[in-house]
Amino acid sequence: MKRLAILGSTGSIGQSTLAVVAEHPEEFQVMGLAAGQNVTVLAAQIDNFRPALVSVQDEAVAASLRKLLPAAAAPEILFGPEGACRVATAVGADLVVSAMVGAVGLEPTLAAVRAGIPVALANKETLVAAGPLVMAAAKERGVPLIPVDSEHSAIFQALQGQRREDIRRLWLTASGGPFRTLPADRLAQVTAAEALRHPNWSMGPKITIDSATMMNKALEVIEASILFGLPVDQIEVVIHPQSIVHSLVEFVDGSVLAQMGVPDMRLPIAYALSYPRRLSLNSSPLDLCQTAQLTFEAPDLERFPGLKLGYDAARQGGTMPAVFNAANEMAVAAFLTGDLNFVGIPKVVAATMAAHQPQPLKSLAQVLSINHWARDFAQSLITQGI
Repeated sequence: MKRLAILGSTGSIGQSTLAVVAEHPEEFQVMGLAAGQNVTVLAAQIDNFRPALVSVQDEAVAASLRKLLPAAAAPEILFGPEGACRVATAVGADLVVSAMVGAVGLEPTLAAVRAGIPVALANKETLVAAGPLVMAAAKERGVPLIPVDSEHSAIFQALQGQRREDIRRLWLTASGGPFRTLPADRLAQVTAAEALRHPNWSMGPKITIDSATMMNKALEVIEASILFGLPVDQIEVVIHPQSIVHSLVEFVDGSVLAQMGVPDMRLPIAYALSYPRRLSLNSSPLDLCQTAQLTFEAPDLERFPGLKLGYDAARQGGTMPAVFNAANEMAVAAFLTGDLNFVGIPKVVAATMAAHQPQPLKSLAQVLSINHWARDFAQSLITQGI
């Protein structure tokens, strides 16, 4: 039985992970859960999976959670970054599922790696902000990082049994989000409610907005470069509106391997949880005849400038990807609260990047300091009404 610690248990990936666990109770035991503020969902998860250790965002949330739980059945409840790190390094855990959204997932994920615990990685910001540090720690400790994002999982699966020197290019597919065909002059007027209507995937609000701006794909390009050890110039993005082909690997002989499946995050999650085995899942099979047509097109970088910014951040390297990510997180939050319009998101990111001189990446403390600066700078731009 594999023992799990799940970071971000109340989010979309966390809940899908627990759905896989519930379908295979003989395979998994939940040791710890870390969440933010959603105590109602977390209390139900605690009741269902009986973890020994739980962490939440802060002390006030911890107090609210305690009120919802019978004292006799309550786990140890922690809070804050230290609590999340405790969950990530839970004694006896065989695998940490890193599914927190944003840079907040960096510290606990790195703590798990340094503790020698394998990580199923859904928190792309960890590698974007501090990829070289994380990969160096994983190499030193001999810790596998198994990707959970559908695109990176697809590449990971297609590379099984292949030689890395035979890779010509990686192709990340993107749905194009809800505004792929919207007239460009309408983008400044789109609402958060419109941006949250993803045509194919059910995701949390931050990731859904990132999909609409294609910032999500920019983050994935940076993550793929670090995770698979390839320069960004060997990583391409292609729009695939059906979301059936999750990504592709092109080899030097011209062969291309694609991983396909219905758009259901439980599939890559289950693969990461059970790797190198596969679990049966109660999911709809892919019906190619019903799908009928798979189409592909080049991304429009004028419509989606965030994608170009991501490539720029990756090429500059060092601390610049952390700045790119932090500015985007602030801009998305402002858009969701109505303090920034949709086209303002890449403008905030571009201006924050322009104000930063990238430095070589040396330490976690440096990354956290840069992250703090970029957030403050981006917020000042938003306040000024960029």
